[in-house]
Amino acid sequence: MVQQDAAVAIVPPMPMDAVGAMTQGQIGYMIQQTLQNMMKMKKMNIPVATVVTQVVVSKDDPDFQDPSKPVGNFFSETEAKRIAAETGYVIDPKPGQEHIDKKMKGHVIKKVKPTGDKPYRRVVPSPDPVRPAEAVAIKKLVDSNVIVIASGGGGVPVVEDKNGILMGIDGVIDKDKAGERLAEAVEADIFLVLTDVEVAYLNFGKPDQKPVNKMTVAEAKKYMKEGHFLAGSMGPKVLACIRFIEEAKGKKAVITSLNKAEDALKGITGTTIVP
Repeated sequence: MVQQDAAVAIVPPMPMDAVGAMTQGQIGYMIQQTLQNMMKMKKMNIPVATVVTQVVVSKDDPDFQDPSKPVGNFFSETEAKRIAAETGYVIDPKPGQEHIDKKMKGHVIKKVKPTGDKPYRRVVPSPDPVRPAEAVAIKKLVDSNVIVIASGGGGVPVVEDKNGILMGIDGVIDKDKAGERLAEAVEADIFLVLTDVEVAYLNFGKPDQKPVNKMTVAEAKKYMKEGHFLAGSMGPKVLACIRFIEEAKGKKAVITSLNKAEDALKGITGTTIVP
């Protein structure tokens, strides 16, 4: 997005949905090539494909009424007012239908820090994912034993009209929730969430923090209600796991770190959530 803004004097900037697709393709290319090269060295013959994925969201999602996902650079109050005057952005709008068109287009700037020289930042909606638009294509690839890289960055958020016509919107979809919808689409048995900690903790960061190696959906809901899994970190991961078991009827969901993936699938480590 910073590149797009910097290039305004030379070429028209791309909207955020297009930038999301560019990012998916770029990172997908890196992962895809790395996997292809690794398997070639190990003399494995498995095809790999990256699918630029659109993720359908509801145009009535409440997050459109009060966008809260910060993106891009920080601004001073003077910079925020200048940008608003030049581009038609709104600053700190109240939640609700007023300015809904600008909110859905991501034209909102909010004060996201109480103090500092640059407390303002652009915010965009983070709507709940409904389904990947490419679900059928991805499922066919998986059924053909293709390793599929999809839903990168949470996918490109799109809304659908009554005729099924898709239109991209400015927004950022939570990657864990979008990953769960992808797991539903391919009818996965196990949903594996890889993050930067080996296990989920109760009372995380406190002297009495306690690792959770296994919990039922009921226990996970109880712990979330008690505030153990915060919205900005472990919360969306646990919620995605709950959805996978309840809505997709998955066998189990696992949260762990990348380097512990194999051990976690074997039940040696990680946090496993079961029905």
